[in-house]
Amino acid sequence: MTADAADDTRTRILRAALDLFAEHGYQRTSLRQIGERLRLTKTAILYHFPAKEHLLAALVEPFVADLEALLDSAATQPTEVARWTVLEGWVDTMLAHRRPLGMLFHDIALIGRGDTYHRLMEIVMRANDLIAGADAGRRERVRAMQAVSACSDAVVFFTDVPDEVLRADMLDGVRRLLAPAGDTATAPGAPATLPGPVRETAADGTR
Repeated sequence: MTADAADDTRTRILRAALDLFAEHGYQRTSLRQIGERLRLTKTAILYHFPAKEHLLAALVEPFVADLEALLDSAATQPTEVARWTVLEGWVDTMLAHRRPLGMLFHDIALIGRGDTYHRLMEIVMRANDLIAGADAGRRERVRAMQAVSACSDAVVFFTDVPDEVLRADMLDGVRRLLAPAGDTATAPGAPATLPGPVRETAADGTR
C-alpha cells in the first residue's frame, strides 16, 4: 500500500466513523460497522487505528490543535488585543468544528480517555488567563470563564442557525458580558465590527 493510498483510506475511515458516531453515538458504533460502511475488514480498520479510542482522538485532534495554535498566537499580543483574538478565534474554531463537537456533546465523558481531556483543560485555563489579563482578580477571572462558555455552548445547541448569524450573536453576548458596569454596548478592546469569515473544515476535521 502506497503512502497516498494509506492516507486516503485513513481519511475515508475517519469520515465514516464520524457519520456513524453522529448517527448512533460512539458507544453504539463498532469497528465492524465502520468496516461494513466502507467494505473494509475489521483488520483493515485496525491497521490504521489500533483501537476505537484512536478514532475518537484523531477526530478531535484538529479541533484541539487549532485551539492550541490560537492561544500560542494570542500569547504574543498585548493584553487587550490578545483578549479579543482569543474570543473571536475561539468562536471561529468552534464553528469550524461544529460536527465533531456535536458528536462529543453526546459522548462527552469519552474525552477523559487518554490525554485529550488534560489538553482541553489546559487550553481552557490558558484562554482564561489571556481573556482575564495579568493581575486579574477573582471577578475578572470568573467573567473570563463565562466568556469562554459564551463562545462555546451555543455552537452545540443552536445547530440550525447559520454560522455567520451565530457568530455575530455569540460575540455580541460576550461584548455585553465584558462591558464596563452601566455600558452594555462595549467592552474594553472589543472590535467595533465582527470581521472575518468562519474557517471551513471538512467533515472529518481535515482542512
